[in-house]
Amino acid sequence: MTTSTDDLALASDFRPATYDDWRKLVDGVLKGAPFEKLVGKTYDGLKIDPIYRRATNSSPLAGRAAAAPWQILQRVDHPDAAQANAQALQDLENGATGLEFEFAGGPGARGFGLADASKKTLARACGGVHLDAGIMIALNPVIGRENAGETFADMVEARKLDPAKLDLHFNYQALSTMAVRGAAAIAWPDYEKSFGQVVNGLIKRGFKGPFVLADGRPVHDAGGSEVQELAFTLALGLAYLRMLEGAGIELDAARAAISFRLSADADQFLTMAKFRALRLLWARVEQACGLAPKPIFVNAQTAWRMLTQRDPNVNMLRATIATFAAGLGGANAITVLPHTLALGLPDDFARRVARNTQLVLLDESNLAKVSDPAAGAGGIETLTSQLCEAAWTLFQEIEKAGGIFAALEQGLLQNKVTATRLLRETNVAKRRDVLTGASEFPDLREAAPAVLDVKPSAPASLAGAKVKFDALAPMRLAEPFEALRDKSDAALKAHGVRPKIFLANLGTAADFTARATFAKSFFETGGIEAIDSEGFADAAALAAAYKASGATLACICSSDKVYAASASEAARALQGAGARHIYLAGRPGDQEAALRAAGIGEFVFAGGDALATLRDAYRRMEQT
Repeated sequence: MTTSTDDLALASDFRPATYDDWRKLVDGVLKGAPFEKLVGKTYDGLKIDPIYRRATNSSPLAGRAAAAPWQILQRVDHPDAAQANAQALQDLENGATGLEFEFAGGPGARGFGLADASKKTLARACGGVHLDAGIMIALNPVIGRENAGETFADMVEARKLDPAKLDLHFNYQALSTMAVRGAAAIAWPDYEKSFGQVVNGLIKRGFKGPFVLADGRPVHDAGGSEVQELAFTLALGLAYLRMLEGAGIELDAARAAISFRLSADADQFLTMAKFRALRLLWARVEQACGLAPKPIFVNAQTAWRMLTQRDPNVNMLRATIATFAAGLGGANAITVLPHTLALGLPDDFARRVARNTQLVLLDESNLAKVSDPAAGAGGIETLTSQLCEAAWTLFQEIEKAGGIFAALEQGLLQNKVTATRLLRETNVAKRRDVLTGASEFPDLREAAPAVLDVKPSAPASLAGAKVKFDALAPMRLAEPFEALRDKSDAALKAHGVRPKIFLANLGTAADFTARATFAKSFFETGGIEAIDSEGFADAAALAAAYKASGATLACICSSDKVYAASASEAARALQGAGARHIYLAGRPGDQEAALRAAGIGEFVFAGGDALATLRDAYRRMEQT
């Protein structure tokens, strides 16, 4: 017996639900509150609605070839060339399809990288690596040091390989390096001619490129927004296009010499939209140049600023989401920063996890099988469009300033990035932007993961720089909380105990558990160990338990009802027992005056400035 698929239509007995139906249900739940309460905003002020209609008349963006996987790149960043070579060979044998060579002092080296780019170093680092075996090689040369690109080209010729058959990305990124350093040996207009000649020379030697990289990471690393990163990347690409054309390279060949890189972070939808937006934005530049748009090569690297030193295993999850988003957003190649990189040079295990993150998503989850799966999705299509419009406006502002180098000299971009970074830092401090394991749900007894015993290299010297401006300095969002955890660790090492706070729980478990749990997480994010207790009804017993805890501080935890009846008495008992400062978990409401009069000095609650409170707690504990 055969059955028509029409006979199996699911939910055929129900009327199709519409957007208006959903709105009626939501309005009923909101009970008069404005619908805008459900509308979020990005750091660029772009609206994110709670639900979207399907986008009509949408088509997939041209990116990777249909069903083609992205390249799995692995960083080669050990300062010792022999060790770097051993890592590179292991990576290639175990799933990596490309290598990204970092050099000390580079804008994305994170303190590590090959010590130099001499012929000896590169030959040793690439020993046994079959450059013509279809693998992608990405170099990240550092301006002001040996020319890694030309040295690598010499090695290719010495091996008698056909340059045109290699997948070699030279990744010259002078402007990004200047932006990170906040300095340049000479002004960009004076640098353009010599830079263009280097690229032209490589083209004449038979290399196909790409040769220069429009790298948006400096803006992301410095805490900037998606729009700022896109506009910066676009402005870089146009500056390089002008440079190459000025060096006598035909415009069509010049655009083929440029590739792009963006950071991918744990915001899945914004990352997907950002990668899609870059393709649309550059196509508009090509059209303005009289060129028919062609697919560009877009690299992705998981974000530096989202990495945490504390609970670093969570970084694996962040990297997974970032890789997922970049892959679905159409990235051609992805580099996953190992989860322990913020602690030091990653070991073999961390490198293996970085590789396998991508292998699982490609080979087991089959993410590359569908081209641009976001096409037609109302939310992502809307975000993509909004990012394009806002980034193009900022890009035009940069161009009006005279281009990206002039904009950096004037501080135009840095001022915008700084404002965004400060807002991010405020939201992290108030735990509106959550960093699991660092600003929420800490583990004071976590074991430190292993990293290699290699000291990071010093930042590049700015001596001799003729042009200086504010740098787009990299940062990590978790650093302020990590600094407090470091203070706690230092106290533990020096005295055998951490700083402590006593949780003065009042009433029954049903009364105090929720706020005690909140208070424990709140204080332990700063390394202050929370000493829990049973619920107390007797002030004298509470005072005795506090004295026995050895804590300097105390935090009263219970329900509003219990606070009204017992919090003032509890505070006076704790104060009498020697508590240096007393906190209360929750907002005080109309009881504030009475509670402060009883000795409560501060109230901790969701949305308060946790970082300021924790820093003040250390100040109080250090008072004699």
